[in-house]
Amino acid sequence: MLTNQVLLLLLMLSVLWPSSALPFAPGNIGKLFGMAESDGRILQRSKRGWMWNQFFLLEEYTGNDHQYVGKLHSNMDKGEGNVKYVLTGEGAGTLFLIDEKSGDIHATKRLDREEKAMYTLNAKVLDRNTNAELEADTEFNIKIHDINDNAPKFEKDIYFASVPEMSEVGTSVVTVTATDADDQTYGNSAKLVYSILQGQPYFSVDSENGTIKTALPGMDREVKEHYQVVIQAKDMAGQMGGLSGTTTVSITLSDVNDSPPRFANHSFRVTAAESTDIGGAIGRIKADDPDVGRNAEMEYSIVGGHDIFNIITDQTTQEGVIIIKRALDYESKRDYEFRVEVKNTYLDARFIHGLQFKDYATVKVTVEDVDEPPVFTRNPYIIEVHEDTAAGSFVGVVSARDPDADNKPVKYSIDRHTDLERLFNIDSVNGTITTLKALDREMSKWHNISVVATEINNPRQTTRVPVFIKVLDVNDNAPEFAMSYDTFVCENVKAGQLIQTISAVDTDEPLVGHKFVFSMSATNPNFTIDDRQDNTANILTRRGGFSRHEMSVYFLPVVISDNDYPIQSSTSTLIVRVCACDSRGNMQSCNSEVLPFSDGLTTGALVAILLCVIILLMIVVLFAALRRQRKKEPLIISKEDVRDNVVSYNDEGGGEEDTQAFDIGTLRNPEVMDANKLRRDIIPEMLFPFRRTSPIKDNADVRDFINGRLQENDADPTAPPYDSLATYAYEGSGSLAESLSSLESAATEGDQEFDYLGNWGPQFKKLAEMYIGKSPDRET
Repeated sequence: MLTNQVLLLLLMLSVLWPSSALPFAPGNIGKLFGMAESDGRILQRSKRGWMWNQFFLLEEYTGNDHQYVGKLHSNMDKGEGNVKYVLTGEGAGTLFLIDEKSGDIHATKRLDREEKAMYTLNAKVLDRNTNAELEADTEFNIKIHDINDNAPKFEKDIYFASVPEMSEVGTSVVTVTATDADDQTYGNSAKLVYSILQGQPYFSVDSENGTIKTALPGMDREVKEHYQVVIQAKDMAGQMGGLSGTTTVSITLSDVNDSPPRFANHSFRVTAAESTDIGGAIGRIKADDPDVGRNAEMEYSIVGGHDIFNIITDQTTQEGVIIIKRALDYESKRDYEFRVEVKNTYLDARFIHGLQFKDYATVKVTVEDVDEPPVFTRNPYIIEVHEDTAAGSFVGVVSARDPDADNKPVKYSIDRHTDLERLFNIDSVNGTITTLKALDREMSKWHNISVVATEINNPRQTTRVPVFIKVLDVNDNAPEFAMSYDTFVCENVKAGQLIQTISAVDTDEPLVGHKFVFSMSATNPNFTIDDRQDNTANILTRRGGFSRHEMSVYFLPVVISDNDYPIQSSTSTLIVRVCACDSRGNMQSCNSEVLPFSDGLTTGALVAILLCVIILLMIVVLFAALRRQRKKEPLIISKEDVRDNVVSYNDEGGGEEDTQAFDIGTLRNPEVMDANKLRRDIIPEMLFPFRRTSPIKDNADVRDFINGRLQENDADPTAPPYDSLATYAYEGSGSLAESLSSLESAATEGDQEFDYLGNWGPQFKKLAEMYIGKSPDRET
């Protein structure tokens, strides 16, 4: 329970202390006296010994001494010095210090509300002598009062925004927002007001929310596109003494299609060569549109269209490209004039009223004369000629002229690459084509040649035209058998029996088709022919009872005629073999004699011819191999070369009676040799069997031959150890040092340098020392 004296003391402190340092604020009297507000009622706390529950402290204290916060006091403190005050919690002992005896609290540092707005601490009251708790721990707060020490800050230093040109007044552009770190709930330190410092009279800003709006009507992007607007935010509700911050807003007017396309020059003149290809461009025209992007896209067209010219739009450059629809001719017309319209592709409905979003211009085209190549009257030419036409006969005429006004003379020629057989000729002046050789339709039905027309005054101006010459058929070929027939007649055949049906072919092509007539060249007692009137005929027997022994083969000449003019006929021989047949007429056996007048070769004849060709080829290959063996270079070229081992002895040997010195039997019969006979000029240490020299292949390599002989003689103890000479025409492989001969060297040794000998290795070290020492440079 608090006494009246304590209440009087607190009232006196409230008078003496400044309001900012009071441990309570107006309206907190109930808390001051340990009372709590709950549900609108004031309740009395029991056994409450503290006289406070919250202190207030201004931030950013600038004094030299510690800032006084407040005073703790308990009703247990009788002023006798036996009470000890202890402070714990946030910042106790560092930021906040307490006097143990008096309970005064001081702040040691300048505090910033934006860093921490309130501190929570615990207070204890102890007996100084026994440290016994006189009061239970009680929590209290130290709240930092805000001062206006923070200026407003915008989210961005620079804002970028755009608004369509020609926008109405009040059109929103962008909203900029600033923040103030000061207390929003206390005073006006964080109450902001927006204003525009730069950008009038084009834009304005809402003072409360920072929304920038257009303030001037009819802003044209083509006049001015970019604007810089500076916005200020000021706290303290914009009053004097408040802090402020600024930001820059870059505003761009976006384009709308408010400007129509216009020609800077309403008359254009274009020059075009008459040789310009169809579809080729002859000129460009351009209209100006101050809009950009899609709003500046244009399309060009010829008013009313045109049969010679057309205009298309280049989407990249927005130019009108004039192109040729039909070929120009300077000689027929030299000047053209037409009207071109240009308009925007996309229109804005807000601006089409009262404006004409199109423009017109006149285009004049002048055709320039070009030296053109000759022009043929026809392309191509198709000419017909009969195949029996003699050499030098007329075939046809081609004609070309110079289309230019000068009408220069033209000469004609045939491209010989198209007439390799030189069948035709042409008159260079009048273009008359004639034959150089007789034509044969059966060899070629068509001849395709190229005729070249060239201006005489300008040979570079040439034109070629294809000439197709069709060779017309003439009945100059007689019909013949359609195939080679293998005909036989049975020995037991009866008269009037069909043995073969024949047909014919003709390389000619009559207009009404082929009509062949078959007949016998003479009356035949054995066979007869029946023409079926359909280009075929039947071969029938006149009698029966044929015999192979009497006549094995019959030759029946058949005459075949056509019906064209002039009539052509030929005689073909039908070979009829006599064969043995069964009762059903099936052939069983015939004479195998080769038919001498057969139109085709039999299988046996073809095999025989093939064998002859193979034998001939083998003879040619063998002859070439023999010649190659003869031309092979001998082992030793010189006549004095020794081709075998030569063993020389100083003794002449005995006479004919001395059989120990020389075996005369060897000369008489050199093929018979004593395999076990040993040499007489040495005393063998042991007996060795006789070894014959291994045979050498005809085509053996010289190196292999020498190595083989060397190994045999090294391994043979019976070989002669001395007075042996073996010479072979092989010098061995080349040396890395190349030839050491002086035949191809310089005239004198002084003209040569031998330093390269030092790079040949240790094998040539001595040689290098000899020659390098003599080098003229070294001697000098």
